[in-house]
Amino acid sequence: MSASLRRLSALVRKETYQILRDPSSILIAFVLPLILLFLFGYGVSLDATRTRLGVAVEEMTPLTQDLAASFQASRYFEVKMGRDRRDFEEALVVGEVRGIVVIPQTFTSDFTTHSHPQIQVIVDGTDPNTASFVQNYVQGVVATWMRQRASETQAEPPGINVEQRFWFNPELTSRNFLVPGSIAIVMTLIGTLLTALVVAREWERGTMEAMMATPVTAAELLAGKILPYFILAITSMTLCVLVAVFLFGVPFRGSLLALYAISAAFLLPALGQGLLISAATRNQFLASQLALLSAFLPAFLLSGFLFEIGSMPTIIQWISAIVPARYLIPSLQTVFLAGDIWPLLLRNIAIMLLAGVVFLGLAARSTRKRLA
Repeated sequence: MSASLRRLSALVRKETYQILRDPSSILIAFVLPLILLFLFGYGVSLDATRTRLGVAVEEMTPLTQDLAASFQASRYFEVKMGRDRRDFEEALVVGEVRGIVVIPQTFTSDFTTHSHPQIQVIVDGTDPNTASFVQNYVQGVVATWMRQRASETQAEPPGINVEQRFWFNPELTSRNFLVPGSIAIVMTLIGTLLTALVVAREWERGTMEAMMATPVTAAELLAGKILPYFILAITSMTLCVLVAVFLFGVPFRGSLLALYAISAAFLLPALGQGLLISAATRNQFLASQLALLSAFLPAFLLSGFLFEIGSMPTIIQWISAIVPARYLIPSLQTVFLAGDIWPLLLRNIAIMLLAGVVFLGLAARSTRKRLA
């Protein structure tokens, strides 16, 4: 037992020195995560605020001016005023505005005679998400304006008044779920891509065969590879969490115990996948391509990070079930925004641990084949 521990300790020290001497490892572990966090924190936003909108008021009356002022006061729109929709048609075609609101000449007369006044909304359908946003928020602005006018004129209020409440993210800020999701992408890069690259490099240089000629067992070899990169990934994750909370202002409502538990559970399949790829390829270029295709892209596209899994085709949903990041991202978002919801977290932790056992078992079996 003491000899095994000494060998494991020597392997861990050797791997640690190799990480410290390798600039690419430091770059991937600490510089690249910060770049990704800044991109998703500042450069990527799903919040459609200050959308450019043209408002054409065909007849200037106190009523139409008041409605136009409601659009100008909205924080969701950056309004350009005009008298005819043709003033904005070219701007809509070239993308200078995303929509046109036309308040017709008959609006004031229809409103005063209770003849169901109408307005026209023209949107750019090349971006369906923005088009849907413009349409829905124009309706919201008009509905709010109508309620205000009804209260001023003592008109009969509508029979149903809907009050909306948004739990966990009341401001509907996309940064609050993009940044925790990007931490999962960072851990995927370190756990799978970095491990696959570094170990494959050892296969290319022949140092792996040299270690296999020693009394080191396959289990000791795998443990010696996993532990340093496990600590490296946990350290990088901690740095990312500090940046997310103190720089980007993302709320953290859970506990450190839950955070490190789900992170450790995810790193087992991530590191195991990286070791398996490196043992199967023995080539840095091929290992990097396989790591990107089998780990990074699924974590980015099939984990629910950017695209809702429930809206995907059924076959894609089945495929996403084997992506470990699918269980990490909702867990991180839950810990950050909702707190320690242990029934959800424990289920996801169990699935990630099971995936880790599978990947590490395959990696150990592949390594034993090389030792034979």
